[in-house]
Amino acid sequence: MSDYIETTVRDIDSRLHELREEVARLQAARAALIGNAKRGPGRPRASAGPATEVATATPARKRGRPGRPRGRRTGGTRSSQALELVRQRPGITIPQIAEAIKIEPNYLYRVMPKLVSDGLIVRDGLGYHPAGDPTQETEPSGAEGHEQELGETSDIAAAR
Repeated sequence: MSDYIETTVRDIDSRLHELREEVARLQAARAALIGNAKRGPGRPRASAGPATEVATATPARKRGRPGRPRGRRTGGTRSSQALELVRQRPGITIPQIAEAIKIEPNYLYRVMPKLVSDGLIVRDGLGYHPAGDPTQETEPSGAEGHEQELGETSDIAAAR
């Protein structure tokens, strides 16, 4: 009987942990949609409103405070990771790239068109190929070439 109780308590604790994570994700999504009027945890009281002139005039690094440098990172960016995956696996789709680099696909829907406009990759149906890839012309274009890859039935593909 005590094993049953311990197992049940562990299951409840596990589920509570999952629910806390889900609540945090939903709160973050809500804040992103409506704007976060509350200050974040660990933030000074003045950070809830718009930045003051003094705060923007003297960045934290110049005041001698430790912290990460501001601005974009160099190397290892999501776009370069996506470009490398396209070079390794021609015909790869956005959901596959997102899964491989463990990010949400919605970010890639902004990154990939930029790589196309820069001439680094080309889009062929659902997939992406490196620019000037000779295999691109020999592969079927459109959804037909991706039916098996996506595991779709011929009925669904025919409906397209």
